[in-house]
Amino acid sequence: MTTAPWRDPALPAAARVDDLLSRMTLEEKTAQLYGVWVGAATDGEARTEGVAPHQHDMTADYDWAELITHGLGQLTRSFGTAPVDPAPAAQALARAQRRIAEAGRFGIPAVAHEECLAGFTAWQATAYPVPLAWGATFDPPLIEEMAARIGQDLRSAGVHQGLAPVLDVVRDPRWGRVEETIGEDPYLTGTIGTAYVRGLESAGVIATLKHFAGYASSAGARNLAPVRAGIREFADVTLPPFEMALREGGARSVMAAYNETDGVPASADPALLTELLREEWGFTGTVVADYFGIGFLETLHRVAGSAAEAAHAALAAGIDVELPTVKCYGKPLLEAVRSGGIPEELVDRAARRVLLQKCELGLLDEDWTPEPTSARLDLDSPGNRALARRVAEESVVLLDNPDGTLPLSPDARIAVVGPRAADALAMLGCYSFPSHVLTHHPEVPMGIEIPTVLAALRAELPDAKVTFAQGCGVSDPDTAGFEEAVARASEADVCLAVLGDRAGLFGRGTSGEGCDATDLRLPGAQGELLDALAATGVPVVLVLLTGRPYALGRWQGRLAAVVQAFFPGEEGGPAVAGVLSGRVNPSGRLPVSVPRVPGGQPWTYLQPPLGLAGEVSNLDPTPLYAFGHGGSYTSFTWGDFTGGDDAAEIGTDGSHEVSVTVRNAGDRAGAEVVQLYLHDPVASVTRPDVRLIGYQRVELGAGEASRVTFRFHTDLSSFTDRSGRRIVEPGVLELRLAASSADVRHTARVHLTGPVRELGAGRRLRCEAEVSGPG
Repeated sequence: MTTAPWRDPALPAAARVDDLLSRMTLEEKTAQLYGVWVGAATDGEARTEGVAPHQHDMTADYDWAELITHGLGQLTRSFGTAPVDPAPAAQALARAQRRIAEAGRFGIPAVAHEECLAGFTAWQATAYPVPLAWGATFDPPLIEEMAARIGQDLRSAGVHQGLAPVLDVVRDPRWGRVEETIGEDPYLTGTIGTAYVRGLESAGVIATLKHFAGYASSAGARNLAPVRAGIREFADVTLPPFEMALREGGARSVMAAYNETDGVPASADPALLTELLREEWGFTGTVVADYFGIGFLETLHRVAGSAAEAAHAALAAGIDVELPTVKCYGKPLLEAVRSGGIPEELVDRAARRVLLQKCELGLLDEDWTPEPTSARLDLDSPGNRALARRVAEESVVLLDNPDGTLPLSPDARIAVVGPRAADALAMLGCYSFPSHVLTHHPEVPMGIEIPTVLAALRAELPDAKVTFAQGCGVSDPDTAGFEEAVARASEADVCLAVLGDRAGLFGRGTSGEGCDATDLRLPGAQGELLDALAATGVPVVLVLLTGRPYALGRWQGRLAAVVQAFFPGEEGGPAVAGVLSGRVNPSGRLPVSVPRVPGGQPWTYLQPPLGLAGEVSNLDPTPLYAFGHGGSYTSFTWGDFTGGDDAAEIGTDGSHEVSVTVRNAGDRAGAEVVQLYLHDPVASVTRPDVRLIGYQRVELGAGEASRVTFRFHTDLSSFTDRSGRRIVEPGVLELRLAASSADVRHTARVHLTGPVRELGAGRRLRCEAEVSGPG
């Protein structure tokens, strides 16, 4: 028996795919360009469940058995659509893959994809902290380790592709999806996001970068609103995290964003999806549509008059796969190609990319098998939980502790008050399975253990006298519970006000996709509850479990301490309790600024001079707590600074080192985050007053010291000029070593000499950092 060339693993993938394509009919090629949304029921039958707007009206009718005779590109969320036991679900997915392979002439299975924004979005799978909490760790190696575990769980279940990470940079904290982002800075987003990509890809799972590009810059912070960003914001803030995750992380897929920018939808933009992504950046993977995004070209954007026109626009722009299910790339595409309305070459181009990826995954090999490697799947293993705890602990930010109220006394009388204290869902973001899916299945148990802050605190401090009152709900204005809450606080030595968000989807929460905020006041009556508690005179420690920052200036000077946790996952309760007790020394740093007042948005720290406080406006946008801020139960000294010689001159293609010795001056171990910011005093276009270009987390025992060295290269000072070129300009720069964007410890002035230098796609994206002995 002679093996067809496309089945021969000894041949190059490109040769195999070219041979396969030459044998395929148009129907078989187009079948590789769409997914089908199914649920992996234990009986192996396909079924769909509604979890998103437009899911049913944007889905074409089809007969499953007939559809798969031509093959199938993807299977959408077999685990993430309904609560199914993992092991039987994996077997059901394997049976579905067998049916797909047996039905088609070539025996090619589908790529199975799932959401994995805060862990594998499946019932009984570990719910890790949300990406905003990843950013708060300032710890890329830890996030890479977490992503590798998520990838291993996905692969063990038969999943090939994960729809994460989100690399949108926060531009307005009122946006509901802030919890899904890594922060308001492109360098932090890029480095943490790249670490996640490396981890996921190390397990053999395709990482999908989203949302490409500009989605978070929506006008008015409304989900899926128009974007009016200029070319410099797009080039210097929006795009760098994607470029880093592709070039350094090796991501193999990109998801086209829903938004339109200056009138052009991303899903129909060849300048973005082909010229920039492929021709300039050299990307060779697959571009997938955000769910229903191709159909939206007709129904929401109205740049296409029919499903066929939408298919043509998306294919021409560079979208290879329609997700989540077949609509435009099915019958409308087939008919348009046959009538000559769409060139078949566009189908071939996309099919080649899809099949190359399937070849990489081993799905074209004769020995391919869909059966899971183990009959038992433990998606919430002790190792997973321990890692989820580490990420949660590193992500908790101590915003304020002026009088040393924290850590709490082990035998204190503690009143725990607030709507987030005794609710397990307070720990989870909108893309965790319980928040995302189980709200449609109230009869189904959570599937994982999620200790609340109240329960965890009682376990953490067994000798303390802990009382509880809810006080109010998350989002309703009812104040009927205030009286009991105030009574419990008045009887205590200290009151913990545990407030925050309820994650949800499309208006069913105070944070999450489609849950945008009009302003940054605490939701519902929570602000009034905090006022009532502060008025008792009892020290009040505010504990926030949120998906975005909220304005806290109203309580400045009235609280004993403030602790911020961004949806810290299933182990978030013990992590927060550990910080409150002192078992955990807090080391998180803010990935987003905390505003002083609820209005005056949008605002992030990346502001040019006119975006800062000044005499031309009565509104002061200066945050209460700056980007990068975070406290500790120990103290650190920064000394022996080198590299600050004002006479330092380097060429516009040169480099410069700055070093500082960081010493733990306290009596307990802790972690400091040394941050490097760039200030450009004069440039040919306005620049952010400061922006992060490097950072290093340093863990030190009591009395220990380490020397941190940053190797700054001038590429990191580049920006987009008036003509759209990325350049390095000669002139004076300031390199600022800082504990936050507003807490500068040492400054080095560097004079760049020589001509203006234009940069290409090979520019340096990362500032090298080295940690050594104290020297």
